[in-house]
Amino acid sequence: MTPINRRRLDNFRRNRRGYYSLCIFAVVFVIGLCAEFVANDSPIVFAKGGELYFPVWFTYSEQELGGELPTEADYRDPYVASLIEADGGWALWPPVRFSYNTIDWNVSSPTPVPPGQDGHMFGTDGLGRDLFAMLLYGFRLSVLFGLGLTLVSATIGVTLGAMQGFFGGKVDLVGQRILEVWSGLPVLFLLIILTSIVEANVFWLLLILGLFSWMPLVGVVRAEFLRARNFDFVRAARSLGVGDFTIMRRHVLPNAMVAAMTYMPFVLTGAITALTALDFLGFGLPIDAPSMGRLLSQAKSNVEAPWIGISVFVTLAVMLTLLIFIGEAVRDAFDPRRTLTGADEEQAAVEPLPRV
Repeated sequence: MTPINRRRLDNFRRNRRGYYSLCIFAVVFVIGLCAEFVANDSPIVFAKGGELYFPVWFTYSEQELGGELPTEADYRDPYVASLIEADGGWALWPPVRFSYNTIDWNVSSPTPVPPGQDGHMFGTDGLGRDLFAMLLYGFRLSVLFGLGLTLVSATIGVTLGAMQGFFGGKVDLVGQRILEVWSGLPVLFLLIILTSIVEANVFWLLLILGLFSWMPLVGVVRAEFLRARNFDFVRAARSLGVGDFTIMRRHVLPNAMVAAMTYMPFVLTGAITALTALDFLGFGLPIDAPSMGRLLSQAKSNVEAPWIGISVFVTLAVMLTLLIFIGEAVRDAFDPRRTLTGADEEQAAVEPLPRV
């Protein structure tokens, strides 16, 4: 690790709020990635007839377990449980025996069920699905979608901003006019129209949102390239015959990525909120997908069950707050003034005091 990156890492750690937010978010995100092992309507592993079965990764029919139906086994059915327990079989279940799409038909009261009743820690929605499982899977989907959209936005925005800033002239002029026209389009209405034309899924929605989410990064990267293209080391590389794209990639892009990196956490939060808004309006992911927006729609339809809206609000608020704190810490870590101040302090600590 270079000294400047080490100082950036130290600056990030000094921001306690951002550092602890990153630790908390990382733990929750890892739990979300392993959601099938935390909340699922099938065992993690079970043994039958001296063989091990892994329903988390593979699908088994009821006939394979000694039953009669050729369809996938319903492990919450007492009959299937008796088939597994025959001949000394056993099953290891996750802590929550519900997935995001599992409908509990055995509740003791009409849905939505309040928290703590019938084995539902956070209660259920209006269809009888476990709210904790839906929040866990929805958190994972929202973060992964936001990361994917941030990667697409960064690729397009950094590329276009670098081309405009480095070459300038007509390239910059045409690019700025296109950016002005593109940013003036009614994004929400276009998203609603496009998502109503094509069949909604994660990849289509990622592509559609990626058409408009790259614009904030163009101005930041363009300004950095405009500033750095006349530096002495860039002129020296050009005089030595180094190609333009090599100069952009090796010498200018690392400086521009500092500004882009400080903006990416906020692009991530914008992607998550955009996905939630589209799902709430009914123009986002399929209706059977674990989505925060669908849960907000459920809260709107079931005002007599306030725990639905409260749990979704708290989850979104905590998630976005952690990301904002992380973004602020990244911004401070890449701040040149803080980095240079850290360098001066380290140099003063190493050098001996002058004699009087």
